[in-house]
Amino acid sequence: MRAVVQRVDGASVVVDGETVGEFTGEGLCVLVGATHGDGPETAARLARKLWTLRVLDGEKSCSDIGAPLLVVSQFTLYGDARKGRRPTWNAAAPGEVAEPLVTEVCAQLRKLGARVETGRFGAKMRVTLTNDGPFTVLLEM
Repeated sequence: MRAVVQRVDGASVVVDGETVGEFTGEGLCVLVGATHGDGPETAARLARKLWTLRVLDGEKSCSDIGAPLLVVSQFTLYGDARKGRRPTWNAAAPGEVAEPLVTEVCAQLRKLGARVETGRFGAKMRVTLTNDGPFTVLLEM
């Protein structure tokens, strides 16, 4: 699994004009992609890493201060544009594999005590955030 983690001061996701997930204040906006071979154990490892990653103000983690996370599925994280002008998506897991894995990341985060907001899998989403720093890091599990 791959995740782009952004430290934010508020984030939201809108689908068809409806806000389906949002929070205000300090937290993380996380774009998550799955690849072939990922499983529930990978999702659990990613959740633990996200919950304890010390990237918030004062080198704190979400677990330290109860900061929320907005988790948005994004298969394009596994796009490959090294050749030609059009990316390929061969490394991205198909929807029927990826959706349960992203759902598992959220479930594991909630099990750890996190407040988790989400987008809607497979939908055209508008993600809005205020990147705090700016601060962005890539995680690979």
